[in-house]
Amino acid sequence: MNQASNASGPSGISTLWIALRAGIVFILICGIVYPLATTGIAQAIMPHQANGSLVKDAEGHVVGSALIGQNFADPKYFQGRVSSISYQAEASGSNNYGPSNPELLNRTQASIDAWKAANPDVPVDRVPISLLTNSASGLDPHISPESAQVQIPRISKLTGISPEQLGQLVDAHTAGRDLGVFGEPRVNVLELNLALRALLAK
Repeated sequence: MNQASNASGPSGISTLWIALRAGIVFILICGIVYPLATTGIAQAIMPHQANGSLVKDAEGHVVGSALIGQNFADPKYFQGRVSSISYQAEASGSNNYGPSNPELLNRTQASIDAWKAANPDVPVDRVPISLLTNSASGLDPHISPESAQVQIPRISKLTGISPEQLGQLVDAHTAGRDLGVFGEPRVNVLELNLALRALLAK
């Protein structure tokens, strides 16, 4: 009887009021103050990254993000890694097939056949394996410098740009290891292709 009275009495109302005030405080801190503070700091320190690392073309139009790969259907441009999800960011991921899975073997064979058809001058055994297989996310915007260089003969033939010029273009867009030790050298395919398009326009 005493417990029931306490739950609905002055002490019960006091507890409810304390919980309500605590909820309001946490809503203000976690829902308003913290998001505004982190957004403001990000915009002040690294606005490019905070806004999605957007990439613009020579005319100033946004053409993509440096963090998300794209399909380049035109063979005169550099190609990125295979993506099982066609670089759809809302469906990030990949089928984790084992090495003996028939679907993985068929998919890899299809990539090999496509390479042979588009690059008859470059034997498959010279192609980095990463260029024939997809990444775990399916969104990888980078390829290795070797994966870019092995595409130069095809692009040179289709564009008339000398292999030497294309090699210099790849070198100019090759990023080194972070802080000199982390990760591997890499080439952003979108940024490289924008530079190639600018070269073609000349």
